[in-house]
Amino acid sequence: MDNYGFLSILPPVIAIVLALRTKQVYIALLFGIWFSWVIINDWNFFTGTLAAIEGMVNVFKSPGNTRTIMFSALVGALLLFIQYSKGVEGFINELNKVIAYFERKQSGYSRVVVQLMAMFTGILLFVETSISSLTVGTLYRPVFDKLKIPREKLAYIADSSSAPSSILIPFNAWGAFIMGLLLTQGIENPFGTMLSSIVFNFYPILAIVIVFVVIITKKDIGPMSKAEMRTRETGKLLNDNAKPMLSSEVTSFESKEGIKARAYNMIVPLATMVVMMPFYLSYTGWDAVEDATSFGDHVFKAIGQGSGSSSVLYAVLTAILVAMVLYRSQKIMKTKEMIDLVLKGISELMPLALLMLLAFAIGDACNALGTGQFVANWSKDWLSPAFLPAVIFVISSFIAFSTGTSWGTFAIMMAISMPMAEIHGAPLPLIVAATLGGGVFGDHCSPISDTSIISSMASASDHIDHINTQLPYALIGGLVTVLLYVILGLIMI
Repeated sequence: MDNYGFLSILPPVIAIVLALRTKQVYIALLFGIWFSWVIINDWNFFTGTLAAIEGMVNVFKSPGNTRTIMFSALVGALLLFIQYSKGVEGFINELNKVIAYFERKQSGYSRVVVQLMAMFTGILLFVETSISSLTVGTLYRPVFDKLKIPREKLAYIADSSSAPSSILIPFNAWGAFIMGLLLTQGIENPFGTMLSSIVFNFYPILAIVIVFVVIITKKDIGPMSKAEMRTRETGKLLNDNAKPMLSSEVTSFESKEGIKARAYNMIVPLATMVVMMPFYLSYTGWDAVEDATSFGDHVFKAIGQGSGSSSVLYAVLTAILVAMVLYRSQKIMKTKEMIDLVLKGISELMPLALLMLLAFAIGDACNALGTGQFVANWSKDWLSPAFLPAVIFVISSFIAFSTGTSWGTFAIMMAISMPMAEIHGAPLPLIVAATLGGGVFGDHCSPISDTSIISSMASASDHIDHINTQLPYALIGGLVTVLLYVILGLIMI
């Protein structure tokens, strides 16, 4: 069977429902993967089961997937390094001075300031979503804990300031990927089209605005309000039945005794990781540039052509090496201690690497089923031109929600939305924005999203609790976006 029709959307939807209902994300994803391959193998349970196993093995055939999984595991080593060297303690000491200053100005104001600092840090690290979420969670988790701000709030801020900023400031691998898709569709000026679409990309803009408003007004809704009340009344940073994405071995790892707490022991390795990201993007894309007019133009275009998965892996490895040299020069650690910490850090983040593996595997299974293509083709016949932007946003959202990947959604939907925009005479920037915004929105709402998984991990939050607390804010942004696209569709098409 080549066309699976409605069956193609069942496995991802069932996996998502199971994950939300049972909070057993691993089991839900495994079931979704298994069910997908059983359908593909004509309901033969034996061959379907073997195919599901091979499907998970084949995840590693993609160099990008392998690099991302390696990055996820190596992050554990970096986190243990900065914890053991008292870098985290030193940074907290510096932040405490800022907190004390604002507390003298107005009681309780420090909570607002620290949350705003976390949000703006996430926005400034637009170069890569994984590094943005990771840095925000790592830097601010100890301070959030001290101020009794729930882990779910940190995960929400990390998640909602990473992908939105990366797509609104597209001088990164996201921009390169989007330009490549536009070129494939025959768009003569992909960079100009992408930039023109930013003003219409309402969901990422609203996601950041909503985070800002929530922080400033101190008004929370739904599950996040309950999380804030729980932490305020009991001091519990997580629910009683929560399973943090990051083990306590990493978050509460004992620092080395007899050494001075210095903030730069944390800041230098993390800053190295952030700074090296655009360097490696430029390096990996350098040879692909053929028409550069100057060195600066060559660098800019090389960043656009660079490999995001290679760059994040190289960046975290460089950060670990810099940390080793830094700590060895201070005689904080011996070589054997550092090797042991690397291995321990990797082992502690194996659950995250496994989750990433399963998320990629279900995405591959959905591609084999044609989930995205079915949803897109199903919508073609009944689309009214005026409602084209709103419907494209909704379809992109559903595909991203079902598959857990915004980039995969962009790849599927650009091939469909661009020709449809041409047929209906719709403005290209508007349709591009609806496609991209829908991918980010669906990704924010999905429990199998890799960016949401990393946000939960970096914040040491329960992943399903993160999704549940973030969902009401994401839905508000999504509903407002749909209304705006309906209005613009009626006016412009």
